[in-house]
Amino acid sequence: MTSEGWGTPPVEPISQHYIVCGGNALAHRLVLELVEHYEVPVVVLVTDRTRDHAPQIEQITGVAAVVEYPNLTEEALRAVSIDTARGLALVEGSDQDNIHAALSAQGHNPDIRIVFRMFNQRLGENIERLLRNGAALSGSATAAPAFAAAALGRPNSVEIDGRYLHIAFDDAISSDRICVVADHIDRQDLSKIRLLPEQEGDSAQFVRLAREFGDDGPVRQGGLRRAPEPEPEAGPDSEGEPERGHEPAVGPEVEPEVEPEVERAVEPDPGAEPEEPPGGIAALQALRIEPREPISWARRLRWRVLDTMRFLTNARLRVVLLIALAAVLMAFAVLWYLNRDFGWTVYISLLDLAGAAQPDQQADIAAGTGTGGLWQRVAQVVITICGITFAPVATAIAVEVLGSGRRGLPRNPSAGTRDHVIVVGLGNVGTRVATQLHEMGVPVVCMERDPQARGISAVRALGIPVVLGDGPFEEQLRRARLKHSRAVIALSGDDATNLEAALEARHGNPDVRVVVRLFDDDFAGHFYRTLNNAASRSVSYLAAPAFAAALMGSEVRGTLSVFRHVLLIAELTVEDGSGLIGLNRHDLEDPGGVRVIAARFARSNQLHWGFADRTRRLAPGDRIVVAATRSGLARLNTVLVEEV
Repeated sequence: MTSEGWGTPPVEPISQHYIVCGGNALAHRLVLELVEHYEVPVVVLVTDRTRDHAPQIEQITGVAAVVEYPNLTEEALRAVSIDTARGLALVEGSDQDNIHAALSAQGHNPDIRIVFRMFNQRLGENIERLLRNGAALSGSATAAPAFAAAALGRPNSVEIDGRYLHIAFDDAISSDRICVVADHIDRQDLSKIRLLPEQEGDSAQFVRLAREFGDDGPVRQGGLRRAPEPEPEAGPDSEGEPERGHEPAVGPEVEPEVEPEVERAVEPDPGAEPEEPPGGIAALQALRIEPREPISWARRLRWRVLDTMRFLTNARLRVVLLIALAAVLMAFAVLWYLNRDFGWTVYISLLDLAGAAQPDQQADIAAGTGTGGLWQRVAQVVITICGITFAPVATAIAVEVLGSGRRGLPRNPSAGTRDHVIVVGLGNVGTRVATQLHEMGVPVVCMERDPQARGISAVRALGIPVVLGDGPFEEQLRRARLKHSRAVIALSGDDATNLEAALEARHGNPDVRVVVRLFDDDFAGHFYRTLNNAASRSVSYLAAPAFAAALMGSEVRGTLSVFRHVLLIAELTVEDGSGLIGLNRHDLEDPGGVRVIAARFARSNQLHWGFADRTRRLAPGDRIVVAATRSGLARLNTVLVEEV
């Protein structure tokens, strides 16, 4: 052991390998992606091989070496053979440390592919321009849409050329679906889900059209043919028109060719019990405009008004203001009832509030020239006294706000907070999720135990209330108005803490939706089986496939969640010498795990959705958009790596 570093460097020279710097959960998932799906040699550089996920990383079969260095120095990079490596992934440390390491690695190996994690995405885009072959990704930005969408009970989306791709389940699937992405869905056993099942046969189009024909069509839901209804006996009133149940579902040019085959293939045995469906299905859909969460303007206005009152005043001042306001309104009603002149009533009420009204004189009253009777004088006195009350109250508010500096402190949610989402934990992921929900127009309340958390200032700048304190979750959730919330998202870095927050939330509000950040898949399976109206996501599981694909040179546009499973949306460019040249849709999709959902050819900049020509071969300059599983995208990237 030396003062510079220690560990187990590769015992023999290694080349054409990939280096992962980090020992956190993302590094763990990334190493698994590279070893299991891409089958490439991996060397891992950690700061402490006894902490975090470093011990689990050492147990992964296929890892060439785990090297330990306290800092990411020049010597550490040489120890992992940076000069002969093909790729470097920096997934731990601060933005500044990763930038320094990326520039140092490029100095040692100008051709190396560098993927580095950056929280500041704008800074990451600028650093990409300084690197010859680099990409800056944010794990929290990649995972945040899935958490936000899960809290709202709807799928997240990925924007591609003006369209928003999302995954619809079961009854939400429309007829213009792009492709089926999963079937055999069992919400109690997520291991049964099949991602991107076998391609549909030639008769699928006929079956789809027949189903769209309606319940009275020749094919019922599930593909089983309806039993023919008995034909009416010929009579004097019969005109020979066919019953609606016997009308053809498609044109005559299709019926003789396909319908008999479908009848023979799916005609059920009359004595057999109906077969249970294997489970739900999910399909890829496209929207022209990403839907915003529908929240009425009246509800927003009420939330803002009540929140502003709560922010500017305390409970006693609010009671005084409400009593004075009620008295003024009652006096105003009396004046209007006596005079039946709304404009004059407003005028005299404003003068009374300002203390500028002229009282009646005894001589005027005796001569009958006074402004009104007894009740009008009483109403004016009430308004004048309340007007005198408003002045010191306004002064007290100004002194409290400006003198005590309350604007510099995070504020608790107001009494008007309703239908909001509670975000527990303001780390990188929590800050991203809270910001995204706020941009969607959803009311958000944040909870954080560490007053120095970096996300507090970010959400405070957006006007989002923050509940601070390290007390019991029950008390913190009560202050966050759990009773009136729609969902709770637990996003701390510890599975047990997240589960505790979720269970406390469900105990305080049995109807609230809970979304939990969990790393362990077995833990997540028990979670799904135990709680209803709940979802779990893993940041590393969502982000690692995107990091691995970027390390191999693919441009991953986003990830879509099918419960705990991940579907990648990637755009691939066919370059000179690429292994994609000469392949068609059959070649790309037949091995499984890949669906070509759009294509942009070199001669045209237009993106063709659902490109139907399965025989056209790819040429240099073409671009394809694919929906792929992790293994499917790894297979495509392996073709690229082997051929380049």
